[in-house]
This record gives sequence, structure tokens and C-alpha cells, in this order.
Amino acid sequence: MDRRESLRNIVLGSLAGSLALHGCKPEADTDLIEEVDRGSQEYYGRTKEELERDAELMEDEVFLAHERATLVTLCDLILPAGDTYKAASEADVAGFIEFMAKDIPELETPLRGGLAYLNHESNTNFNLDFAKASEEQQKQIIDPIAWYDPEVPESERGMAVNFFSLARNLTLTGFYTSKIGIEELGYKGNMPNVWDGVPDDVLEQHGVAYEPEWLAKCVDQSKRNIQAEWDENGNLIT
Repeated sequence: MDRRESLRNIVLGSLAGSLALHGCKPEADTDLIEEVDRGSQEYYGRTKEELERDAELMEDEVFLAHERATLVTLCDLILPAGDTYKAASEADVAGFIEFMAKDIPELETPLRGGLAYLNHESNTNFNLDFAKASEEQQKQIIDPIAWYDPEVPESERGMAVNFFSLARNLTLTGFYTSKIGIEELGYKGNMPNVWDGVPDDVLEQHGVAYEPEWLAKCVDQSKRNIQAEWDENGNLIT
């Protein structure tokens, strides 16, 4: 069963349950199924209200074109491409950060202020916008704010240092919650496994052991799909 089919079944069950609680039911089962199918295609794991809010956020733009270019460049400096690694821009991390700035408005000012700082420093020192400077020049600007003195309290580090920490955290979050970032981590999600009981060395360390009868009943993998049954006294039958 694929993910879409699983979601369809979940929605079908929840919708049928809500109808039962309200004392009504669709005219025919096919009506309910068609409605769920239509909804799953339209929403796919999102509620109508969530989609409407997302659409509203997407209509706005937080960053101007030169700010967006600066942000893309900064994200790729934080997470550059390598022989086996993707760059932040390949996961559109800048788009993720812009969405976060829309979703959490208080992020907009420190982010835009920090991007302005990078461009000001780059123009002052190299007569170039940050995105057009060389990587060496860019690192001359960001290294002092990236490698700050940890003994200095956050409230005293200055806007630029706090901006870079925020940008770095958002970059890592955006990348490693993206499809390619998750693939890079090798995370496969919840997977079924086989439990063979507590390892022997741990049992030996604590001076305990499984009783052969219970071991056969509880850790016999040939019976792993059999549902346990108990008698009226709480004794395991099978």
C-alpha cells in the first residue's frame, strides 16, 4: 500500500467516524469514497485551512531580488556542495527560510538586517554585492561572525553574530528536512524490525535469563504474526 492509499484510508476512517457521531451517513458508500478521493487529491495530508493559509503566505514576498541572491549565496557557504553532498540551494533552502519569515513575522527584521549587513560590508570592502564577491572575500566577512567568542553572552554578541546563528540554524533545518537532505542522512523512517529479546551479554551482566517456556512463546519469530491470547486469570495461552 502506497502513502497516498494509506492517507486515503485514514481520511476515510476519520470521516466515517465523524458522520457516525453526528448521526448521519452518506447516501451510499460510493459517495463517501468519491468525496475522500477528491479531497485526497486536493489536500494530500493538509487540511483546507492549512492550504489556504499556505497559499496566502506564498503570495507575499519577504526578500527583494538582491536580498534573495544574498541569502542563496550565504546558505551555500554554510552548506556547500561536495563530491557526495548537495548544496543548500539544491534543496531551495532560501525558499524555506523565506517561508519561515512569513510564517513567523518576527524573523523578518533580523534576517533582512543581517542580509543588509553582508551587502554593506561587501560593498565597503570590495565594492561588490555579497553575492558577486569571491568566496574568499565572502568568507572574510562571515568568518568573524561565524566563529565568535562563545564566552560573550548572546545579548552582547551584536546583531551580525546573532543573524548568522539564526541563518545557520534555519539553513540546516531547511536542508535536512528536505527530500535530498533526508536522503543524505540515510533516514528511512519507521521500519518494521525483528526483536530477538534482550542481548545475551546484557542478561548475563544482570544475572538473569529467559525461562525456556516464555522464550519459546514470546521470542519465537515463526509466531510473530500470531496474536497473543490470555485466559481469564491473565495467563498466556498462545
